[in-house]
Amino acid sequence: MSPFHAIHPAAATGRRHLPFLMAGLLLAGCAVNPVTGKRELSLVSEAQEIDIGRTEAGNVVRQLGLHSDTAVQGYVSRIGLRLAAISERPGLPWSFQVVEDASVNAFALPGGFIFVTRGILTHLNSEAELAAVVGHEIGHVTAKHTVQSISRAQVAQIGLGVGSIISPTVQSLGGLASTGLGVLFLKYGRDAEEQSDALGFRYALREGYDVRAMSDVFRTLQGVSENAGVGRTPQWLSTHPDPENRVGKNEARLAALTTSLEGTVLNRTTYLRRIEGMVFGEDPRQGYFENGTFYHPDLRFQLTFPEGWRTQNQPDAVAGGGPNGDVLVVLELVSGANTPEEGLRTFSAEQGVTATGRSSISANGLDGVQTRFRVATQQGTLEGEAAFFEHRNVVYRILGYGTQSGFRNNANAVRNTFRSFAPVTDPAVLNRQPMRITLVQLPREMTVAEFRQAYSSSIPIEQLALINGVSVNGSFARGTLVKRVR
Repeated sequence: MSPFHAIHPAAATGRRHLPFLMAGLLLAGCAVNPVTGKRELSLVSEAQEIDIGRTEAGNVVRQLGLHSDTAVQGYVSRIGLRLAAISERPGLPWSFQVVEDASVNAFALPGGFIFVTRGILTHLNSEAELAAVVGHEIGHVTAKHTVQSISRAQVAQIGLGVGSIISPTVQSLGGLASTGLGVLFLKYGRDAEEQSDALGFRYALREGYDVRAMSDVFRTLQGVSENAGVGRTPQWLSTHPDPENRVGKNEARLAALTTSLEGTVLNRTTYLRRIEGMVFGEDPRQGYFENGTFYHPDLRFQLTFPEGWRTQNQPDAVAGGGPNGDVLVVLELVSGANTPEEGLRTFSAEQGVTATGRSSISANGLDGVQTRFRVATQQGTLEGEAAFFEHRNVVYRILGYGTQSGFRNNANAVRNTFRSFAPVTDPAVLNRQPMRITLVQLPREMTVAEFRQAYSSSIPIEQLALINGVSVNGSFARGTLVKRVR
């Protein structure tokens, strides 16, 4: 895992499975695309595609974590499985899961492994909108867009020598040099995105959904792009075409319909009741950043990153990267170690890691050990330092590493970050709670402004309007269920 650089799942697919795919080059040939019926070059068999997707799905779950509400998981899965069943590839081992991620995102892995984030669920307003999003991601799989991307990337990736990873830690470190290249080569093209929109429209319509809701999804995504609010940057938008253009294309699809949409369903109330009580934005109980410091209320620790560094929190790591992208600091829990010394020994024994020296380190009443290390990858030699602390019966490993010049230029900043590791005792941090979606059924017609005044909300009016799918100057009819955030 490369904990800091957020990548499209397809990028990870191409990099991690390159040796496996190279073996398949000799068997490569033409295959018929299930959607278009045309023959195309494919370097990945369906069995390989499924194997890649299943492996990467496990990585996604480990990195992002699954949403804990089993009722929501079941709801999304049932919708996805119904749509997949009427697609061109019903026999794939389809899986639909919600990940515990505040970003507005959804993505597909090869072989039928689909993920939607908690963040996008809080921004949708009907089951028909959810079906449009899920149907779009199914379209990427049925049209084999990721398989095509992997096939096109083979020569480039082979030339770069990516994939010669020895141990999990070295795999994590080795991603520093190749992540950006993976994103470059494996983003979907505009034609693929437009094809997936059309397929998602087709699947949702076949299942009886009101496909006018797809335009509402694109309007919401446009609003998220313009008003970045609670939650991370909308990753879905970084790999998908401009939502405004897609509204027009969806309106053209609607105009071309020869059948009536009368009797199709939105299932708005059903959907909203499903997400009632859902956490909105980042969940501070899982850790949060404030003024450059990361706080974890449940684990009771804090870590301060250098000013100007980019930071990211994931279920299994928290990380920060220098502004030039040539140095990272990553904090992780060390499983199986009871003391800092044990953590250091395990790390030093990993194949591919050359650790030199051992010294003591103290940080805010915590005693630990540290070492310098090097890792040789095909992208170059990385060097850094590692520190190990024990806090509340848990051993933590903090790695600071980068290119040789990157680490040496930032060595003091890395060491200051190590020494900032500290217990948390502030009640304001320990008692911090997440914001949640609540629902209000209106006793009378209200404008958005009147609603916000009558039912106090913890988010700005622009964001309140956005998550309810209306304009700031819009209004709600009497009896409408309206989201608020408390």
